[in-house]
Amino acid sequence: MAYRTDALFRDDAYLRTADAVVVAVNDRGGIILDRTIFYATSGGQPGDTGTLERADGSLIAVAATITGETKDDIIHVPPPEQAVPEVGEPVKLALNWQRRHLLMRMHTACHLLTVVCPFLITGASVSEDDSRIDFDIPDAGFTREDVTARLMELVRADHPVLVRLITDEELAANPGLVKSKNVRPPVGTGKIRLVCIGENASIDSQPCGGTHVKSTGEVGEIHIGKIEKKGRENRRFRIRFGPMPPA
Repeated sequence: MAYRTDALFRDDAYLRTADAVVVAVNDRGGIILDRTIFYATSGGQPGDTGTLERADGSLIAVAATITGETKDDIIHVPPPEQAVPEVGEPVKLALNWQRRHLLMRMHTACHLLTVVCPFLITGASVSEDDSRIDFDIPDAGFTREDVTARLMELVRADHPVLVRLITDEELAANPGLVKSKNVRPPVGTGKIRLVCIGENASIDSQPCGGTHVKSTGEVGEIHIGKIEKKGRENRRFRIRFGPMPPA
């Protein structure tokens, strides 16, 4: 059975705590709430971790957050052998904020990389310290130093990062918004979530359901750790935090 959880993070990625009510516990111990601040694994971004606090003050750890049958079916996964709450029980949610904020910064950095390297994406993975994007290009023609410099120009410009909604029809009329070669954004709801960078989306605009920082300056210092050849027409760019180490 699919449930629909109100995903508070879609409107405010900076919420660190919230109150919710347990609506179900599945046969594997997964906890479904009426609302959540926990992002569920999707689009290359891992799900959030944190805790659920019960009325008696005891804590239930959230080791992972995943999707069920739909993107709105969000399941909070506790560690094995841990107690689970009762249906109807109120809980207080608290994110592992340090980890989430690293993921928000890194996910935004990945969007900036698609601006610097405007090619179709064949794969991506976001993590707290080393993320990657694979591009469909036969010969990169880029250096780590050049891409890093161009990324940092976008970071230092401190462009705003905003979210807006468009219709399925608007997406169909603007196919260039989709940067993935093989994965299409879900349609049918009439609302496609666009992440836009720059005033009036002057830097970038693409469908994305992930969490991002409010401005590119918040990404902080980043660099390209490696550019790897992955097949005849695939190049993998690895993004890392901090300054580029000496050669």
